[in-house]
Amino acid sequence: MIIKEIIVVEGRDDTVAVNRAVKADTIETNGSAINEEILNKIKLAQQLRGVIVLTDPDFPGEKIRNIISDKVPGVKHAFINREEAKNKRGKIGVEHASVETIRNALNFAHEQKFIFDNEITINDLIDCGLVGVNESKAKREALGIELKIGYANGKQLLKRLNIFHISREILYNAVSQLDQEV
Repeated sequence: MIIKEIIVVEGRDDTVAVNRAVKADTIETNGSAINEEILNKIKLAQQLRGVIVLTDPDFPGEKIRNIISDKVPGVKHAFINREEAKNKRGKIGVEHASVETIRNALNFAHEQKFIFDNEITINDLIDCGLVGVNESKAKREALGIELKIGYANGKQLLKRLNIFHISREILYNAVSQLDQEV
């Protein structure tokens, strides 16, 4: 599988893992110490070939993802959930994900084509039980896996759904499917 976009990862071990899974070029942020030089490389990559951000499913990875999203509009995002990114000792990182998991995440990001009807609001999240009830966290985790957008707290989920232009219809259908599975 060849990816034309440049994949942004956190470090060298992530680049190695990505290159085991696909043929692609990467930009490494060197962890959460992302600086203007790296951001300028990402901006240029976005203009020339497009960018897919693939960071660890943890707080520093989310921080890097948010910085890039704010500074470089239009980047795509690939997500790996925490369970698929854990090694035997419980460490979390892209470098611990299987080849298949990385391919699936990148393939989904590469083909993202959501139809955007209008902005999702906090009331939509409340209606879906994604915030404000005891089961909200578990439901957000399952939704993140279902939509392949990763886990997020309520505020970040709202932002992420709108950044990816996920429609209300897609959100409500996904939540309905999750409710039927329970």
